[in-house]
Amino acid sequence: MHAVVPRPASLEELGGEPYRVGPDTTVDVDGRPDLVQVAVLAADLIGRVTGSPIPVRHAGRDEPGAVRLTIADDLDDEAYRLTVRARRVQIEAARPSGLVRGLVTLRQLMDDDGAVPAVRVADRPRFAWRGLSIDVARHFVTVPDLKTVIALMSHYKLNVLHLHLTDDQGWRLHVRSRPELTRRSSASAVGGDRGGFYSADDYADLVAYAAARGVRVVPEIDVPGHVNAATHAYGELNPDGRPTDEYTGIEVGFSRLHADLPATRPFLDAVFADVAAMTPGEYVHIGGDEVLTMDHDEYARLVGMAAAAVRAAGKKVIGWQEIAHAAVEPGTLVQFWDPRADPAAFVAAARAGARFIMSPGSHAYLDMKYDASTALGLEWAGHIELRDAYDWEPTALIDGLPAEAVVGVEAAIWTETLRDLRALTTMLLPRLAAVAEVAWTGAADRSFDDFRERVASHARLWERLGLGWYASPQVDWQR
Repeated sequence: MHAVVPRPASLEELGGEPYRVGPDTTVDVDGRPDLVQVAVLAADLIGRVTGSPIPVRHAGRDEPGAVRLTIADDLDDEAYRLTVRARRVQIEAARPSGLVRGLVTLRQLMDDDGAVPAVRVADRPRFAWRGLSIDVARHFVTVPDLKTVIALMSHYKLNVLHLHLTDDQGWRLHVRSRPELTRRSSASAVGGDRGGFYSADDYADLVAYAAARGVRVVPEIDVPGHVNAATHAYGELNPDGRPTDEYTGIEVGFSRLHADLPATRPFLDAVFADVAAMTPGEYVHIGGDEVLTMDHDEYARLVGMAAAAVRAAGKKVIGWQEIAHAAVEPGTLVQFWDPRADPAAFVAAARAGARFIMSPGSHAYLDMKYDASTALGLEWAGHIELRDAYDWEPTALIDGLPAEAVVGVEAAIWTETLRDLRALTTMLLPRLAAVAEVAWTGAADRSFDDFRERVASHARLWERLGLGWYASPQVDWQR
């Protein structure tokens, strides 16, 4: 499988001379705007290897050296076929996102001189939802830094960027109906560090940049807990009518909304309508986690208000696992994160039509320390070495949950201790590649010993990009 991560379903050596990027290399594509966008990305990625520009041309020329991008109706969604011969490369897929996956495989097969072995790859993902959740609330992540992470996600065939946009420490997305949220509650961060927020234009730019790389953005507005940034901006969300103080610590569970206050429902309706209008994807995340100062009935009412606001805005609902204790409608996505919880509510939610995204803290929370000596991160879920991020089965986490109820896998990274891009990527790499393989590759085709051999050479790319990464002793790294 050479050094391809995630491991493809099938890779066949064809023998003969490799393809080599050279003066005659072009990217050949039909003139559809969405395909031209992929072709431009292909030209950029291939051109970076040699340092020379790669021209994009319309289909039909069939010249030697072409990298041909083709739509194939017999493939499903993100499935692709890649065929590499000495004088031609062909990538086939049903959709542009599948072409991006094939392009990534081509790039991973290419050496530093632009040579690609003659191979035929037939590949498709195990799970449709393969994500990364990034907490930009506790420490703000700038647009350029997020773009770096999005490119990294695309390189490992992840397709969902879940942005945790709001928490006690800061509100990071400007919404038209409630401008005080960013005016009063965006400048703060954990430890008094620099804050920030995304304007509507920033957010649209991120969404477009991600879409071009086969990644869709899912925004999270976390309610009815983790809301101190909201109650700091709008005092009417508090029973006494006064704004709460700014908060820059890392404790959880103390802040909350109140179901009976007149301002609560209009706030939820307006904010979720604004966020939905800014988001072209299907889903909006309502949070729902760690509400520690509220009885069950009020929690269920507030989750119901938030879910109704999302549906009224034309989107589907996703929330953290606690929402399974409220009434969930068919099609709701429940994001599982704490394996210590009683599985009964999750099994019942699945019977009611909910589906599950698996983000177990003990395997997929990539802000957990690698070991006791790791300077960054937390350790409430234990230590997660590379093998811990790899050796787990998403369908076996919840006793009694049918395997077909699991529709995806999502890593998560929380930023209490992560102040900049280098800190962020140090905790992501190499574990993000491991979780990506769990999400993409069938269980029968996965082996940690095989993975550690393939991922070893990826350190050269991380070094070349100037990214922080952790040299796990479980891998013999090639630098």
